[in-house]
Amino acid sequence: MSSLGDRYEEHHRERRDEGDFVFVPERIPLLVAAIGTGKRVLDLGCRSGALTRHFLEGNSVVGLDVDASALEKAAARGIEPVQGNVEEPLPFADASFDAVVAGELFEHLQFPDALVAEIRRVLRPGGALAGSVPNAFRMQSRLRFLRGHPPEDDPTHLRMFSPDAMRELLAGFENVELSYVGGRYARLNARLFARDLVFTGVKP
Repeated sequence: MSSLGDRYEEHHRERRDEGDFVFVPERIPLLVAAIGTGKRVLDLGCRSGALTRHFLEGNSVVGLDVDASALEKAAARGIEPVQGNVEEPLPFADASFDAVVAGELFEHLQFPDALVAEIRRVLRPGGALAGSVPNAFRMQSRLRFLRGHPPEDDPTHLRMFSPDAMRELLAGFENVELSYVGGRYARLNARLFARDLVFTGVKP
């Protein structure tokens, strides 16, 4: 785990320590609304807590990440830090959280379905899952592909998700909702121009 953590720490530094910033801030209100308050929340891949801090007030939040350096910053924000690899079984008891957040996470995983199963395990019945993935099929990515380049320029992105793929991944959840957010031209055609796909669902 330490070598993976070291690699992500280096990756974050090379990308201007992006863990300290919230890209696509338009997703914040959707996540906050899905989580609510008075909850025990698990934020998977929390990094430094830049996104987490927006739903910290009124909740008890545990942040899990492989990057120990980022977790130090998360702890300073009042987030309970846990170092771990989301591609391994989560180090939490069954039905121990009211909400789980997975912001910009599933695209980094070899087996996102295994993590979704773990999320269902640690969520209480009626608990919420909320998160986001890049809109990998937006026009900008399609044009990159037509020019002979990979659709995504982030080497840590292993998966690309369409709305149908997200619904399939979240098939074990009820009331699944998908929303396109972000991007200068999203108002013209959200599916083609939005930067992110935000998802929410409820464990039966």
